Amino acid sequence: FLPRKYCTHIAAIASISIEQHLNSTNMTTTQASISLCSILFAYLAPHNALAFATSAIHKIPILQEKSPGTEIELPNLQLLFDRVSVASPLARLVMEGDSSTAGNCVGFDAIDEAQQNPEFKWRNVEANKRKTVHRIDKADRFQNLKTPLLRFRSSIKGPCIGERFSHMIVDLEERKKWDDQVAYVNEMYPIQDLGTINSILGNHSKYGTCTRLGVGYTQTKQGILSPREQLTLSGMQQYPNGATILWGTEMEEHHNHLLPEGRSRYTRAKSHLFAATLAPTGPDSFDVEYLLQMDVGGGIPNFLTTPALMDAVKKLFEHAKMYFEGGDGSELDLYLRSQQEEVECSKIEVLSGGSTEDDYSLDAEIYLSEEHSNHHAMNDIKSLLFTP
Repeated sequence: FLPRKYCTHIAAIASISIEQHLNSTNMTTTQASISLCSILFAYLAPHNALAFATSAIHKIPILQEKSPGTEIELPNLQLLFDRVSVASPLARLVMEGDSSTAGNCVGFDAIDEAQQNPEFKWRNVEANKRKTVHRIDKADRFQNLKTPLLRFRSSIKGPCIGERFSHMIVDLEERKKWDDQVAYVNEMYPIQDLGTINSILGNHSKYGTCTRLGVGYTQTKQGILSPREQLTLSGMQQYPNGATILWGTEMEEHHNHLLPEGRSRYTRAKSHLFAATLAPTGPDSFDVEYLLQMDVGGGIPNFLTTPALMDAVKKLFEHAKMYFEGGDGSELDLYLRSQQEEVECSKIEVLSGGSTEDDYSLDAEIYLSEEHSNHHAMNDIKSLLFTP
């Protein structure tokens, strides 16, 4: 056993292997398998946050419709969520509180600030209750990394719909409305058999239900900094009370074969940790706690890059505030109406016996729309890259 300062990490890895086969009718089907692995890794280098391994000890079939033949590794998700809960008191409330009942709301008012982790200290950077982002804190040496961890807090009026918040980050056209540096965003490796992922996670009262998971790519424009690129594993956890935890972490260097082919390579920016917890505080309001620990790469000092990252996240929240407070006839209102119409049509189709096993989980759509009434848009499968 090593001393704490050497930061020993134990990670269990799920390795997803996708193989394409032809069935007896010559129809193409795609299958994948998850391999759970374990690793003990004495962590001395300061540049990577998660350990990955390849030795399989268990395999579970899982569907992956894109990129047959590609192998994707998953980190120890329980370890990742433990890190999120340590850094985000709101996430800890969602994971450890009673989120099983719709209307059981949590928010910043329920946080006991005295229960901070003694192993690292937060330093307040900004605090103004009148601003959209009303508090920003910074913690140094989180995960034993030189890159600081930033924590943003905002309270927003409107329905608590995590999918719509993620849409502002992962949809290129929507992101351009607040991020003038984004050049390209692409979901490359979505995982659609989420039942297997949820069985791996277990403890649904703590981790919720994973409704999205995959690997995405993003690239920034030339600006003050040269273009940057990222390759990020991200997911979405939904809770019956309407809360959502969006999360993400950078893929390791040995996953670079997953980068898109035929594109120029740029300096790699790395999000060692990303999480956004949305927790309803009432029928038409919610709190958001946003974590970001990003190394922009290129050896640029953190005191130069941190203000730029803070400014980018503030712009995201200003856009989110206008979007969720839009009211009748707004973009959000029109979207929710269209989603409700699709759900009603799906119910009619199922009741009439028109669905088949090949349809995308209509039963699950009805279940989600009934059990998670705050998430009308959960089944709009789009991009999965949640890290700006």
